[in-house]
Amino acid sequence: MNVFTALLAGLVFGFGLIVSGMAAPAKVLGFLDLAGAWDPSLAFVMVGAIGVGVVAFFVAGKRSTSLLGEPMRLPTARPIDRRLVVGSVMFGVGWGVAGFCPGPALVALGMGQGKALVFVGAMLAGMALFEWAEQRRGVAVESAA
Repeated sequence: MNVFTALLAGLVFGFGLIVSGMAAPAKVLGFLDLAGAWDPSLAFVMVGAIGVGVVAFFVAGKRSTSLLGEPMRLPTARPIDRRLVVGSVMFGVGWGVAGFCPGPALVALGMGQGKALVFVGAMLAGMALFEWAEQRRGVAVESAA
């Protein structure tokens, strides 16, 4: 049941990205081009997503189990440290250069966009490099599963 629910949520997310146009790098790059033909539509998508997220986290914070009976595992880390800032900057630079972030890149890959294949390959390589670096530091990396 959890796999089906995850698949359904992923399909809804992907469909939303397609409908909003956010799977197209040109749309994202248009939003980031403040000096040129700025496209504010991504801001509206972000505000909508933040609104849904705030409500979801508020409800989730009051529960000990999910609707499927799984234990709630909400983020507990609060400090803004060097690793968070450096990672955020790297994410933002990659997003600004490529016009993709992970979710839309996977949707674009499914739509057969060649640029998405390059981005997803680089993203997977970066994830593997992070795992390797964390293992060298002796840090157990928590699985998303």
